[in-house]
Amino acid sequence: MRKTFCVAVAFLAAFACYAVTTAFAADGDEKGFVSLFDGKSLDGWAKHGGSAKYKVEDGAIVGECVPNTQGNTFLCYEKPFGNFILKLDFKVDVPGNSGVQFRSDIRKEDDRVFGYQCEIDPGTTDTARIYDEGRRGHQNGRVWLDNTDPEILAKALETYKKDDWNSLEIQAIGPSLRTWVNGVAVANIFDYYTFSGIIGLQIHQGAQGTIRWKNIRIKDMGVSEWKSFFVKGDEGWKIIDAYTFPTEPNCWSFTDDGVLVGQHDNTEPRDGLVVSHIPYADFCAKVDYVFRGGVNSALYFRAHEVDTPWLLRGCQDEIAGNGKEAGIWHTAGGPGQPGRGWLGTDDEFVETIRNKGDEAWNEIAVAAVGDRVVTFLNGFRVVDLTDPQIEKEGKVGLQLHGGSDGQMWFKNFQVMKITPEQRALIER
Repeated sequence: MRKTFCVAVAFLAAFACYAVTTAFAADGDEKGFVSLFDGKSLDGWAKHGGSAKYKVEDGAIVGECVPNTQGNTFLCYEKPFGNFILKLDFKVDVPGNSGVQFRSDIRKEDDRVFGYQCEIDPGTTDTARIYDEGRRGHQNGRVWLDNTDPEILAKALETYKKDDWNSLEIQAIGPSLRTWVNGVAVANIFDYYTFSGIIGLQIHQGAQGTIRWKNIRIKDMGVSEWKSFFVKGDEGWKIIDAYTFPTEPNCWSFTDDGVLVGQHDNTEPRDGLVVSHIPYADFCAKVDYVFRGGVNSALYFRAHEVDTPWLLRGCQDEIAGNGKEAGIWHTAGGPGQPGRGWLGTDDEFVETIRNKGDEAWNEIAVAAVGDRVVTFLNGFRVVDLTDPQIEKEGKVGLQLHGGSDGQMWFKNFQVMKITPEQRALIER
């Protein structure tokens, strides 16, 4: 943190782009989709968890709650998927809580399914919200991963057809997770916890519940993967695809177990930095760290080199050892290039999720697509903002603040690029 502060051609191209986008979004477009259910059997599916029963009836999978038994039950498709669009229809015969798992996994010790869930809760505004089953749901005062506007939830509820079939669509592209119910967009979040996993049909434990699913099909679009800036070679750990600043004296060194240590005293006015060679426009980045003292530190993003002791101007995902953790600070670039200061913080919530202590590890992350930026601390969303003034691309980097007796430990510094094609899906 720094306190210093040819017309026809174009028309045809634009029309073609609009036509493609419109066609893709149309309900009748099934190009590239593959069925996960043959309408006759449960081939490819397996039950995990509780005691609910599943069968095939009239071309649909029917899940039925067994009352007064413990544990949620999941009928899981055995193949994992990463980036995809999943479409299906559901019908509630007997009211009860349910959902569709995605990018999920199974704990071997207790056969427990955990991960993202698109909620099905008939007659409520919760249907199509995103819950983290068996993981982060109902933690730190939060039930849902999404923070969907109540007006959107109410609009979606108006489309619900009691005692009839309803459509559900789930899209997972990189850190972007979106849902639609009966064609109405509902949840639209960024998250970075899991990028691949299984799909499952849930029957929640309780007094009752019978749910039907049919027309289950998916468009598979591969898996997004992290790229690490810290790698281990024959001669030990090194930084790749990034450079360090300053070159002399070098304030950075690796431990044998891959921790990058940055250290200098208050006689060094310059920031110590690790800066990516290339800029990133739309991306997700993360790093684990221990804040060992000093003024503060940061995970820089969409930053640009400037002629200042702190080298970079742009956005910081803040590391401060206090409630400002994972806040977004906009750094100045010297005379004539003032910074914008704090763009977003959540001090009170941060203090409930921040691991405290001189040797306590925390994880900070940021996802950015276009004008939207979301930051995270230890897996929980801190800031979610849409800012037309924010830089649209720039370097990512790590900061050791100058002018103070500071030390930082970093590990698992990684980035995931989001392609223009993926962005078009995220923003459709």
